Amino acid sequence: MSEPTTTVGVSSLTDAPDRDLHSRPRVHRGFMYWFGRAWLGLHGWEIVGARPTCRKCIVIGAPHTSNWDLPFSLAVAGVLGFRLHWLGKESLFRFPFGWLMRRLGGIAIERSGNNRIVERVVREFNGREDLMLAVAPEGTRGKASRWKTGFYHMAAGAGVPIQCAFLDYGRKRGGMGPLLQPTGDIEADLAAVRVFYQGIKGRRPECQGEVAI
Repeated sequence: MSEPTTTVGVSSLTDAPDRDLHSRPRVHRGFMYWFGRAWLGLHGWEIVGARPTCRKCIVIGAPHTSNWDLPFSLAVAGVLGFRLHWLGKESLFRFPFGWLMRRLGGIAIERSGNNRIVERVVREFNGREDLMLAVAPEGTRGKASRWKTGFYHMAAGAGVPIQCAFLDYGRKRGGMGPLLQPTGDIEADLAAVRVFYQGIKGRRPECQGEVAI
């Protein structure tokens, strides 16, 4: 039986019990499932939580401090049995590896100038029946002072929930946490999210941004 999805402010990382991979709900065991099992096993990682129950959501990708976050995130999603999409700068999608980036769930975004990224993402959600899109609130792998609010406005504009997800390099754990439906009160919503991410360490903790606006 899958673990129930909880509301932000009710559940925390310590509330999500560890579950053996063999006891999880049956999923399609394609390439990404076996890649995820092999990758996480090689690095000695375990998964916390269950696959998201929604068909569309913004997935918080935090902390984001390293390029290694992408393969670990894809591995977690593969084992939990869902396809994770993510935003990447346009240069990643050029020849000869553009096809691979798209195959891995990448969506190209032009970051320079007035490119209306939030509006572009809202259109993506409106045009798809299923979309679980990972967004890194810190906006950079380098030193970030605090989170940016684009992920929140994307979810609110598209009318989709926000799924807390994490990679904790300190304890070698990754997975899903609570699900948040944006209320419009961004400061109150982020205050609840901040509780969940306390104590979670990225690959480079010194670069993590504060969960604040």
